[in-house]
Amino acid sequence: MTQRDTTLMLVEGEQLPIVDDTDVLVVGGGSAGLCAAASAARNGTRVTLLERYHHLGGMASGGMVLVLDDMVNEGDEIVTTGLVTEFVERMERQDAAVYPPPEDCQTNWEMWQKWSRWGCIDFHKAGMPQPIIHAVAFDPDAWKRVSLDIVRETGVNLRLHSWFSDALVADGRIEGVIVQTKTGRQVIRATVVVDATGDLDVGIAAGASHVDGQYIVTTVFRLCDVDTDKAEAFEYANPEEYKKLDRAARREIGGAWGMWWLKTPLPGVVWCNCPHMPGYDGISVEHMVAAECEGRDRMMNLLKFARENLPGFENAKMLGAAEQMGIRQTRLLQGEYIVTRDDITSRRHFRDTVCRGRDYYTPYRALLPKGIDNLIVAGRHYSVESEAQKLSREIPPCMA
Repeated sequence: MTQRDTTLMLVEGEQLPIVDDTDVLVVGGGSAGLCAAASAARNGTRVTLLERYHHLGGMASGGMVLVLDDMVNEGDEIVTTGLVTEFVERMERQDAAVYPPPEDCQTNWEMWQKWSRWGCIDFHKAGMPQPIIHAVAFDPDAWKRVSLDIVRETGVNLRLHSWFSDALVADGRIEGVIVQTKTGRQVIRATVVVDATGDLDVGIAAGASHVDGQYIVTTVFRLCDVDTDKAEAFEYANPEEYKKLDRAARREIGGAWGMWWLKTPLPGVVWCNCPHMPGYDGISVEHMVAAECEGRDRMMNLLKFARENLPGFENAKMLGAAEQMGIRQTRLLQGEYIVTRDDITSRRHFRDTVCRGRDYYTPYRALLPKGIDNLIVAGRHYSVESEAQKLSREIPPCMA
């Protein structure tokens, strides 16, 4: 038993081992959390990163949301850079990231046919063809690798396979957390705690004000052995016939965005950001089980239809479903400032802006709970109205 193991804290009548005492504790190793941890470590603080899964990256890796978007403003300027750019460059060196060069970012049918199936389109714009913009298609395992590399290089103390259990709060100040592991409950003490759980788990345990939100949920999946050249050639040569088949495919899957399949850096592998499943509560075990089952039924229905009807998909096979369900909205902080839909759509600037995505801005106050010192949030559960969050929850802004 190490010296650290012999240091105990009495919590609710139970002696728990204090396994770490750090400057900054980040709870949640998704894209927002790992970037918060890496940034803090690069600024010279002692950082511990807590993650429930066996990997980092959250929705970009385990959730297989495989396009980075919301990075370009109306003037085609890339506004979300920093660690986002570093991730892209590192994945590109592994041949695991694809994006259009600046000269291809145009609005015409030639560029549409070249890049739309990579997801590199401005989906906020009406009309066809939509503009081709800077967006990045990537591989989820490369994201896991880059995440781990960056966290280790910056000296972050990484604790995987560890579930947040409760917050340690005294006199309105958070002082650490209790985590659940296979060896039992443990204590991590920290000067500052960052809630990057996506669901405001730490904030709720600490008593933070919040509202409950809800949006469609999705279990993303990938198909392999798809002849994407053949599929695209059929789509563009037979647009009316393709539209009929596409509508039928959407009925099988039960709802999707503009394109239900997109290309990936792996030849013959496509990813499907569907089905859309409304009405599920992303923090309810019962709802999540039902959604997992429904999602897998739907994706198999779609695969059967695609193999039988869609050129290019004759030999398609299920490569795998995402390890982590795509939960877009649950609990939202009610913090020092609540970002509104008007703030997003009017492109409101703030005196304390700390990050941006596309043409919207996030103030520091929207990351701070009321009445709880030393706690900050990072990610999609920040202080924002439900409808505004639906416009500002993409991965790059959360990383910023």
